[in-house]
Amino acid sequence: MRLEKIRRRLAENKLDALIVTSPPNIFYLSGFTGTSATLLIEPERSILFTDFRYMEQAATEAPGFEIVKVAGDPYTVIGEMLKGLIVIGIEEEALSLGDFQKLQKTLDGRRFENASALFKKLRQIKDETEIALIRQAIGITDHAFAQTLSKIYPGMTEEELSLELEFSQRKMGASSRSFDYIVASGIRSSLPHGTASSKKMQKGEFLTLDIGAVYQRYCSDFTRTLFLGKPESKHLEVYDIVLEAQLTGLKALKPGVKAKDVDAAAREVITRAGYGEYFGHSLGHSLGIEIHETPFLNTRDETVLEPGMVLTIEPGIYIPDWGGVRIEDVALVTNSGAEVLTQTPKQCIIID
Repeated sequence: MRLEKIRRRLAENKLDALIVTSPPNIFYLSGFTGTSATLLIEPERSILFTDFRYMEQAATEAPGFEIVKVAGDPYTVIGEMLKGLIVIGIEEEALSLGDFQKLQKTLDGRRFENASALFKKLRQIKDETEIALIRQAIGITDHAFAQTLSKIYPGMTEEELSLELEFSQRKMGASSRSFDYIVASGIRSSLPHGTASSKKMQKGEFLTLDIGAVYQRYCSDFTRTLFLGKPESKHLEVYDIVLEAQLTGLKALKPGVKAKDVDAAAREVITRAGYGEYFGHSLGHSLGIEIHETPFLNTRDETVLEPGMVLTIEPGIYIPDWGGVRIEDVALVTNSGAEVLTQTPKQCIIID
């Protein structure tokens, strides 16, 4: 099915062949998970080039592909196969200058077109298998977070907590984490990407946890902000504003709406409350094989949302030298609105 879709895109864009070099797109089209591969997609054949180490694995993981063994790069072999074909699609964003120069030399006289956008558009709509795997990854993260809550205590370092969260996700079936965890407490919680440090968590502090799991190549993404000890009124005020913005964003997430309009709906809540200058990143992004995929929910993305898109909704307020709050769920765009896939409750969790 995916090969049929990409071949239709080749015909629509008047491309004679497509050379695929990025590992995520190689996996998306073929199912191959090895570290050495190049795909050649033509109207009538699909070829996977790899080296001796992966021949058996490729034959198992990529049914329907002709497997060709190469030593080193495959471009000379590809050049011999593409005699007579004029317009070649390449992934400009995933091809080094050196490899492109090899292609130019091997395929002298051909015209190259950037085909990266074909994959971005194709992968925006998740199929049922992909949605099921994303659900599994999200479930792992939800359960790991719930199990780890009882292990958090004042004096614990951010790095120790990060390890606990990763270990818990691994025990539940995650193959890895989907990004470097953000574990930021106290004034460090004002850092939108405050990765775990040796800082010890203390009472009277926010604690922002942004974590994710990879399950069978698909990612989850999740953020909750906790409070250690008794929060003051401003802590609760900021938390409630972010929660309102997050719920507003989820309500705005529906087919036919532009990505930037979902961002605007949630951003307006924070701006109206007087904290607009403290929300400087996009409202969310798609995810799947990669943690950041298109479309993005930001002030510029004109993409019209469609059923099958999976996106994060993650507004935040970050006040320097004071702290910050972010709340993030993953949601699936449906025919009538959005289904929130993240199951962890969103009320402010207080650890006393």
